[in-house]
Amino acid sequence: MEFNCSSPNTIPVVSTFASPFDNSAAANGSSRKPISLWPGMYHSPVTNALWEAKSQIFERLLDPPKDAPPQSELLTKTPSQSRTSILYNFSSDYILREQYRDPWNEVRIGKLLEDLDALAGTISVKHCSDDDSTTRPLLLVTASVDKIVLKKPISVDIDLKIVGSVIWVGRSSIEIQLEVIQSTPENSDVLDSVALTANFIFVARDSKTGKAAPVNRLSPETEHEKLLFDEAERRGSLRKRKRVDRREFENGEINRLEALLAEGRIFCDMPALADRDSILLRDTRLENALICQPQQRNIHGRIFGGFLMHRAFELAFSTAYAFAGLVPCFLEVDHVDFLRPVDVGDFLRLKSCVLYTELENPDQPLINVEVVAHVTRPELRTSEVSNTFYFTFTVRPEAKATKDGFKIRNVVPATEEEARRILERMDAEVSKAGMILTSHVIIVHDKTQSLCYIVYLGERQS
Repeated sequence: MEFNCSSPNTIPVVSTFASPFDNSAAANGSSRKPISLWPGMYHSPVTNALWEAKSQIFERLLDPPKDAPPQSELLTKTPSQSRTSILYNFSSDYILREQYRDPWNEVRIGKLLEDLDALAGTISVKHCSDDDSTTRPLLLVTASVDKIVLKKPISVDIDLKIVGSVIWVGRSSIEIQLEVIQSTPENSDVLDSVALTANFIFVARDSKTGKAAPVNRLSPETEHEKLLFDEAERRGSLRKRKRVDRREFENGEINRLEALLAEGRIFCDMPALADRDSILLRDTRLENALICQPQQRNIHGRIFGGFLMHRAFELAFSTAYAFAGLVPCFLEVDHVDFLRPVDVGDFLRLKSCVLYTELENPDQPLINVEVVAHVTRPELRTSEVSNTFYFTFTVRPEAKATKDGFKIRNVVPATEEEARRILERMDAEVSKAGMILTSHVIIVHDKTQSLCYIVYLGERQS
């Protein structure tokens, strides 16, 4: 299905060539930005297009002196002012299609994560821009990813669209919601066309002092925009409560820890008697390491958050694959906090494991994979956690059907620290389930977007 690309907020995406069989195609000769705003050609065509659009906004920031004053007066903007979309012309652009194709003729999720982070960054810059070339700019960084959920497989042969806008702002933080949309002639329903949703949270810093800086206000216009704003407020309150609950965790849960550790002790002390349907957490681990290169930086000179998510996803996918023995199917990324920036030249180690499995539904067993990114400095003998990612996979039904006697094993911890990590993730899942809304339904018609939304209203279930 072809999308309309005439909107002024739509960012065009092109690959180097239209087709490998078209000898007349030539590289795009667009002028390049200053090197500080052009991190190289490592990233996807979509990410490059987004950074090109963002650098057009940032170009004016090269003019003010470093001691220019900060923005003097906050503006009030609407979500429509930051709404931005990008188009993937997979049906007509051969090279673009091949760059995103995975072995199963679907879109590579890791590359899509890069693009989502780049689009969220472009949207945050749009919202925070004051169009005044005499003030110094804000530094906007990805603070966290609230959640990324895959609702259906994304084909690489059908045109794709990502739409996003600011849905909530605090004093110095911004939440951006993105939707990946893929329609077919057989299914053009707006709700059914959403293949993936993602929520990114950015924080603003003063580019001179590095301290938190206030951002422009947000004024939702439509009923749907007001609903999204309220939901984001509730998620923020829930995140604050979770931080308190995590501190209180130390005061209890001894019995749950002991129950988790019981089977692990048998593996360690009497391996011949251990349950053959279980496996130690440490035996599911994989690890890789890399030196962060200049080609992986963003326009601020730090390592691009989307690149980190890309590498973490591919390690998590491999971990789930090696664990299950069948091709895994990605379902979601849970909340991700970016604890510290990663710089060019840093020695980055990514360590993964299957944290636990959920086997209640035999038709859709869940494999929960943890990936921890460590910034290691051998000369200082230090290693700090930069990010922790939590991915959920299941097994493709068509793959499971080809393997007789297929069974996912239970994962058990061998140490108290492993047991605590498992319990924290299980409790986080319970907290998410508690936010499911009851089935009071209203239909909201958004005239500005000619869309219709189903909105679920109600109190949290216990």
